[in-house]
Amino acid sequence: IFKGIAIGKILFYQKGEQPVKRVKIEDTAEQIKRYEDARAKAAEQLQGLYEKALKEVGEANAAVFEVHQMMLEDDDYIDSVVNIIETQQVNAEFAVATTGDNFAKMFAEMEDDYFKARAADVKDISERMVNILSGNESGGALGDEPVIVVTESITPTELMEMDKDKLMAIVTHHGSDMSHAAIMAKTMNIPALLEIDTDSEWDGRQAIVDGYTGTLYIDPDEEVKKEYEIRRQADKEEREELLVGSIPESGRS
Repeated sequence: IFKGIAIGKILFYQKGEQPVKRVKIEDTAEQIKRYEDARAKAAEQLQGLYEKALKEVGEANAAVFEVHQMMLEDDDYIDSVVNIIETQQVNAEFAVATTGDNFAKMFAEMEDDYFKARAADVKDISERMVNILSGNESGGALGDEPVIVVTESITPTELMEMDKDKLMAIVTHHGSDMSHAAIMAKTMNIPALLEIDTDSEWDGRQAIVDGYTGTLYIDPDEEVKKEYEIRRQADKEEREELLVGSIPESGRS
């Protein structure tokens, strides 16, 4: 739960994930080269995201993309992908997706909360490379008006690619408050609710996100909307006062 109030229309954010097909191949060397090329392109993209995050959310939060770059270079991960391609004679997409699932499962089963949260990072990296390999790359377009994004889960990549002027709040079905995406949302002062039973039928409906109580209102009545409009304005003014109070007098105009 991240504090703040948002009132607006829901956009149910459908991920661009496609089912990864297992394709039998003859030329394993070609598939390994495809994987290496995708890995190089992913590293380039992650560097770009790191530089963007550095400006928008600071060095501590941008570090997630350095972690992703390190994971790309992880010997165990690379060996797993290459081994699956060579021994099973399958396409690079399938080898990457399988490795990503295996590593994510391994992290998710660990007792330490920090390592559990890393499962999402492995999935993020694997999805990036599968999308590069399959030519299914897409940005985080949100449309023309500000929205409350409702989705199954959200990755740091998706969060950084979304237009911050259009992103009012985030509601996810899966998520950990120790995940990189959650920490970044908090830094960006985006109200967020995690582990909510979401429904794609909410798409386009009006909603209120109360990050203070962890409450989501779908199709709120006029009385509730009025009450929250007042609370949102008070919340905005309080935040602005805190912001001004944090600036040294010499820096004020």
